[in-house]
Amino acid sequence: MSAFNERLARQFAAEGHEVEIFTFTLQYPDFLFPGKTQYSDAPKPADLSIRRTMNSINPFSWFKTARAIKKAGIELIIIKFWIPLMAPCLGTIARLCRCKGIKVVSILDNVIPHEPHFWDKWLIRYFVRSVDRFVAMSESVQADCRKFLPETRKDRVALSPHPLYDNFGEAVPKAEARKALGLPTDKTILLFFGFIRDYKGLDLLMKAYAKTITNHQSPITNNELLLVVAGEFYNNGAQYKELEQDLHLEGSIEWRTDFIPDDKVRFYFSAADLIVQPYKSATQSGVTQIAYHFERPMLVTDVGGLAEIVPDGKVGYVCRVSEESVADALTRFAAMEQDKREALFLKNIREEKKKYEWSRMTKLITEN
Repeated sequence: MSAFNERLARQFAAEGHEVEIFTFTLQYPDFLFPGKTQYSDAPKPADLSIRRTMNSINPFSWFKTARAIKKAGIELIIIKFWIPLMAPCLGTIARLCRCKGIKVVSILDNVIPHEPHFWDKWLIRYFVRSVDRFVAMSESVQADCRKFLPETRKDRVALSPHPLYDNFGEAVPKAEARKALGLPTDKTILLFFGFIRDYKGLDLLMKAYAKTITNHQSPITNNELLLVVAGEFYNNGAQYKELEQDLHLEGSIEWRTDFIPDDKVRFYFSAADLIVQPYKSATQSGVTQIAYHFERPMLVTDVGGLAEIVPDGKVGYVCRVSEESVADALTRFAAMEQDKREALFLKNIREEKKKYEWSRMTKLITEN
């Protein structure tokens, strides 16, 4: 989301707007944060004005942030919303600024969270009533937001697909990328990328992957395929290592489970042959838009808005949420020769990615 906000800020700046980012000093209390660190050690972007003012659990920081926004003469606030836990902080800042006539637009990653709690509905209502207009990036999120709005405001939820993540640099040759990451050059690489949480279906993928390489009627073997898991565990990582042993997949999975810094992203996507997203639930995913930028075919499950942006058979595969369906797609992909894969997918990917320009989203945000 930080990458999204920075890329959006640069788009607005390129269009002639003055832009400032207000971000967190603390996003999650340590006991609620499942990863290793919630801070980046990358240098502050030299081309962006960024203020660290918000603490999600300190109301004094909310009032401080609102005062700074009003003092700066800001006319429009854009808030990224992804989890109800942030509703008190972000909703209060929005309310304090709206009472001074500042317009508030929220870009919605999710409305109803993937991992729900009993307090979610109250927090969501508090937030949505703090906002003037919304931009959803999938039809499912648009529908979820409208559930919390009165009839007179349901038309305030616009739809704009998730733009391309084109801020991770350009692709590098596959062999060069694999050498940089220490990955083999002679295998078909399947890439599972991003934070690892239960709803993302890594366990489902591992079971499907095991079926693929142990199917005696298939020409695919574990000497030809390699699953690369690149991303930090946001739940119990031990369960996946136990599953790896149970499925006899030792040596067939490459685990890269530290946080992947921005400057390494292009190497992972350039090294991959297929990006796999076997999610059990979803809204939309930034991973698909990174894949589009690096022109890699995708495998997704038919949940949330994923099938909206990955036309089945054109830029990849849309599967049911089942081991058999995912395994079938993996087998069909791995059995194709590389030049046939490119002939099947690359032209369509290059055409499809034209739909996801950042200017489409900035126009939607500013036109009303």
